[in-house]
Amino acid sequence: MPSTTFTSSLILLVSSVLGYFSLLTYRHRSRINALRKQGLPMHPEWSWLFGHCLLIPQYAKHLPRTANVLLPMKKLSEEFAETEMFLMDLWPTYPTSLIVFNPEALSLVSQKWNLPRPPQSLEAIKPIVGGHNLVTMNGNDWKIWRNLLNPGFSSASLNNHVPFIVDAADVFCDKLCECADTGVISLDEYATRLTFDVIMKVTLDCDINYQRGSHVLPTAFDTITKWHSFWDIRILFNPLRPLIQWYNGHIIKTFVRSELEKRFTEMVDNQASSPTRARSVISLALEAYMTNSKDENSQTPRKLDEDFIRVVTNQIRLFLFAGNDTTSSTISFCFHMLAKHPDARNKMRIEHDKVFGSDVTGTAQSIKERPNLLNQCTYTIAFIKETLRLYPPAANMRRGQSGKLLTALNGQLVDTEGFNIVCVQQAVHENPRVWVRPRDFIAERWLVAPGHELFPPSNAYRPFDVGSRTCIGQPLSMMEIKIVLILAARRFDVTPAYEEWDLIQAQSQTITQKMHKWVTGPEVCTVYGDRAYQSEKAGTHPSEGYPCRVALSQ
Repeated sequence: MPSTTFTSSLILLVSSVLGYFSLLTYRHRSRINALRKQGLPMHPEWSWLFGHCLLIPQYAKHLPRTANVLLPMKKLSEEFAETEMFLMDLWPTYPTSLIVFNPEALSLVSQKWNLPRPPQSLEAIKPIVGGHNLVTMNGNDWKIWRNLLNPGFSSASLNNHVPFIVDAADVFCDKLCECADTGVISLDEYATRLTFDVIMKVTLDCDINYQRGSHVLPTAFDTITKWHSFWDIRILFNPLRPLIQWYNGHIIKTFVRSELEKRFTEMVDNQASSPTRARSVISLALEAYMTNSKDENSQTPRKLDEDFIRVVTNQIRLFLFAGNDTTSSTISFCFHMLAKHPDARNKMRIEHDKVFGSDVTGTAQSIKERPNLLNQCTYTIAFIKETLRLYPPAANMRRGQSGKLLTALNGQLVDTEGFNIVCVQQAVHENPRVWVRPRDFIAERWLVAPGHELFPPSNAYRPFDVGSRTCIGQPLSMMEIKIVLILAARRFDVTPAYEEWDLIQAQSQTITQKMHKWVTGPEVCTVYGDRAYQSEKAGTHPSEGYPCRVALSQ
C-alpha cells in the first residue's frame, strides 16, 4: 500500500510538472507565433515544440566542432541582409533574443538608450568571475563602481605601468627566441602567460613571473575556462563540471581576497607604496573606499566591509579574466595577420624603424623613457584595429524595454520588450552594406580621411562596445598589444603550422579515437578556409592555441 501511494504521488508530481511546463511552452510559443504571423524577421524553420533550438546546430555542422558559438550566429545573420536583425526563439534553453547587426539600431541600444544588461550576462560568466561586476551591473551600482575603478585605467595611471609592461614583453620576446627554429609551439600559451603577468601587476600589484614558471592563480583560471562552454554538451552535462568550477573559483577568490586585505593593511599602517611607484587598480580603489568610508571623526576604517570585499573581488576576477583572455587572443591573431599579410608586416617594420630607429635593441628603453612614442605608430594602431574588426573577442547583450522600438533595414518596427538584444560583433564588423570588402584585411581603412570609400562607418566598429559602457580595460589592452608588436614584429617571423600540429596529434591518438575518426570521416577544420578560427575557449582564442613555427627575422 505505501508503495502504491508513493508511485501515485510520483506520477501526480511528474504529471503536474509536465503539465505546467507544457502550459508555459504553449504561452511562449503562442506569442512567438503571433509575432511570426505579423512578419517579424525570424528564420522560417521555427516549430512549436523546439522554436529555433535546432537551428544553430544545423549551421554549426558546417563549421569546426570547436568553433565559437558566435560563428554560426554570424552565418545565420547572412540570411537577414534585408533587415539586419532577426528573432531567435531559443526558449527554454535561453531567453528569446533579437540578433542585431544594424549599426544605426545598435547606436540606439548602447548609446542613446543605454539599455541595461540582462540577467543572462551574469549567468554566462559567473563561474569565472564569481558574481556581479562591471559587465553585469546596471543603474547606480554600475555608476558607483565604474567611478571607483576608472582611475586605475586612466592614461596617467597606465603610463606608470609602461616600464613593467615593456619588461614583460621583453620576457615574451626572450621566450620566442628560445623557441626559434626548434619546432612547433602554441603561440597562444606564450601570449596568455604574458598578459596574465601584466594584468596581475596592473590590478593587484603582484609580480607572479608566470612567463618563467607556474602559479596557482592562472592555473585555476585556465581550468575554469576549459570547463566553461556555451553549447558543448560534453562539457555542459559533465557531472564534474560544477565541482571543478567551484573548487577553482574558491582558489581564485581566496587568493584575491588575501591580496586585497594585505594591501588594505599596508595602507592603513602607512606602509603603502611610495608616490613614485606605479599604483595598482586595487590600490587606487582602496584609497577611494577609505576616503568615502571615514566616520564622523574623519577616521579611516580599520576593517574592510564584507560587501565591499565581495564585490571588489568579483571586479578583480573580471579584470584578471578579461584583461588576460581577450588581450592574449588578439595578440595571437595579430601575429597570424602578420604571417598572412607580408606587405602589412613590412609596413609595420618600416614604421617601427622610423619611430624607434633601426637598432631594435634600444626600442624597449625608448618606450620606457618616452611612452608617447607609442601613439606615433599609426600604422601599428590601424593594424590592431583591423585585427579586432575581423576577430572581435566578445559579443554584447542588452535587455529590451517597453517602448524601445528598433527600425529594421527594410523599415519594419520591432518592439524590443521582453527580448535580449544581442550584438554579434562578427556580423556587424563584416556587414557588406557598410564595410567595403568586409572580409579583406585592410589596415589602411583606419588611416584614410572621411569621405574615402574605405573610411570606417559610424557605429559599425565595436570590439570594446560603444557608449558609456565601453570596456574599461580598452586603453590597457591597446597599449599592451602595441608594445608587444613594436618589440617583436621586427625580430620574429611567425608561420602557422597546423599541418605539423595535426601530425603530432595523430601520433598521440588512441585506437578508440582513430576508430571514431574513421567512422565519422574527416571533420570540418576551417572557417572561410582558415585554420586559425575563433574557438569556443573563453575569449575566442585561435583554434588549437595557434600552433606555429618561430624564426628569427633576417
